[in-house]
Amino acid sequence: MSATGEQHNRRAGGLFACLILLLAGHFAPYLLAQQEGESPQVLAPGWRELEFNPPRAGSYRLPPIGMAGDGQVLDSTGTATSLHELMGDKVVVLSLIYSSCSDANGCPLATHVLERLQDHLLEDAGGGEGVRFISLSFDPVQDTPEVMGRYGSAYKSANFDWRFLTTRRQSELEPILESYGQSVVRDPDSQEDEAGSISHVLRVFLVDRKLQIRNIFSASYLHADTMLNDIRTLQMEAAGLYSLQGPGDVKEGYENPGYRTNAQSLEQRRGTAADLWALAEKPPLGLPQIPVPAENPLTNEKIELGRLLFFDRRLSHNNTFSCAMCHVPEQGFSSNELATAVGIEGRTVRRNSPTIYNVAFIDRLFHDGRENTLEQQIWGPLLAHNEMGNPSVGRVIEQVLAIEDYRERFESTFGGRSVSMETIGMALASYERVLVSANSPFDRWHFGKEEQALSEEQQAGFRLFTGKARCSSCHLVAQDWALFTDNRMHNTGIGYGRSMSKSPKETRVQIAPGEHIIVRGDVVAEASEPPPGDLGLYEITENPDDRWKYRTPTLRNIELTAPYMHDGSISTLEEVIAFYDRGGIANELLDPLLQPLQLSPEEAGQLREFLRALTGDNVDALVADAFATPVGNTDSN
Repeated sequence: MSATGEQHNRRAGGLFACLILLLAGHFAPYLLAQQEGESPQVLAPGWRELEFNPPRAGSYRLPPIGMAGDGQVLDSTGTATSLHELMGDKVVVLSLIYSSCSDANGCPLATHVLERLQDHLLEDAGGGEGVRFISLSFDPVQDTPEVMGRYGSAYKSANFDWRFLTTRRQSELEPILESYGQSVVRDPDSQEDEAGSISHVLRVFLVDRKLQIRNIFSASYLHADTMLNDIRTLQMEAAGLYSLQGPGDVKEGYENPGYRTNAQSLEQRRGTAADLWALAEKPPLGLPQIPVPAENPLTNEKIELGRLLFFDRRLSHNNTFSCAMCHVPEQGFSSNELATAVGIEGRTVRRNSPTIYNVAFIDRLFHDGRENTLEQQIWGPLLAHNEMGNPSVGRVIEQVLAIEDYRERFESTFGGRSVSMETIGMALASYERVLVSANSPFDRWHFGKEEQALSEEQQAGFRLFTGKARCSSCHLVAQDWALFTDNRMHNTGIGYGRSMSKSPKETRVQIAPGEHIIVRGDVVAEASEPPPGDLGLYEITENPDDRWKYRTPTLRNIELTAPYMHDGSISTLEEVIAFYDRGGIANELLDPLLQPLQLSPEEAGQLREFLRALTGDNVDALVADAFATPVGNTDSN
């Protein structure tokens, strides 16, 4: 018999053994018992009944973990499709398996648990109508569409939506595995061909209708009962029986209880990865064309390279800190957890992390306006001792040059030019430049003339914004677009108030999520460094008239980017409105534009609702794009 024939026989035998094992269902532990006198093999919990009662569906939350990856696949009829085409209309349970796996706690376990879960769902009144299972093969060579079809026929009920997929070739499978963080090692047989087993970590992914991964089940946690409650929890959430508030979405301390961040918008809108190049060519409604310096024209290659650098911790001094750790994509490319940022090794940063949404349109960068181009701005945090901690430009260049993939990418992206201070700045700036977000409800109402895009309350808020509240004096709205900033520096009194404040006698300290204690001020002072002074623009110009002046921030996506002000001292939009209603904090250099507004509670509410209408409709797509970025590890080879 030929070697090829032997391989096929081994595969067929392995497939037959797997089918016998799985058809045995709950009898599997007995089938896997060892010879007489030996103890049965210990199996993962998915093979047996749970020894505890799982949490009741809807009694807990499943915060988004990341976005589901995409890729080209074949169904059991050989028809080409993509993973994302099979997601979005239902809750999806995705398992990665191969048909000839002989590890009882591997692929057979995954398929066995899904078969039991299928039975549970079919017992429901809806018959599992809103759920789809996808089983994708690790082995496109042996697991052809026909093989996957036969494999699936042993488990799939005629009344249930369970897809058994493969890919045309290994090269089409690899990007899918990478997007799900799935590592696979093929073990060659004694003849050193590829007929051996496949080693992998068992993972089953739960994906909601917004293409967000909401749970990842391993062998120790994979059980039909717990998965059933997770699915029902997502269905209750989608039905509006409760709203998503996972970890990181309800804040204590700098933010008031109940504050909701970008996860809420992710729950409301289906997210798919953004086409950054398309945004570069045509920004969304409400924004002008992106200004691009002649010496750094945008290219797709620069954007992709800059995106990699933005999320790579190896750009910091000790390989632990990336740009994205202060400008967190799912937190409005800012940081909702902290009033002021925390840098490398926990070092104190005295200012709040500003959002980088629409930073392309900002003329004066940083809160104090000390830089005027993105290409130059990125070197500030890279070299700051309390941010990314690099001692010199040369050190950063050496770090990047030590990574072979980057050396090749820089040369191909910049026409043979190597890694340098200039090319690093150009790449990072290119990515930040295309993070543009608009087409908000306000834009569709004001510029698109969609009368129903804003509620009556929000329209009243806009009239206040441009009238009695005088917000538009600094947060400008032009005829054809709105940046909601004048790109100028103003003294609102926040900086002055901080400089004049005394240390409190007592401080409320958070010791755990939702848990606080009151600590004497002198004890806090002994355990922490004093708050650093901050005079704003004065530190750049040394002009006494510039004390406590800071740049006017954009108001786009303002609901997503709390806490507010240069020092993060204001937690909510309600508090921001109250601050300006009081006319700021009086001081000798207070901007004359600030005056008490005497807003009624109803007017303050209308203004707040208008500000909430400034969130762009593509923020979740930009977050999805960020989640799709391969993150650099800490290796330097």
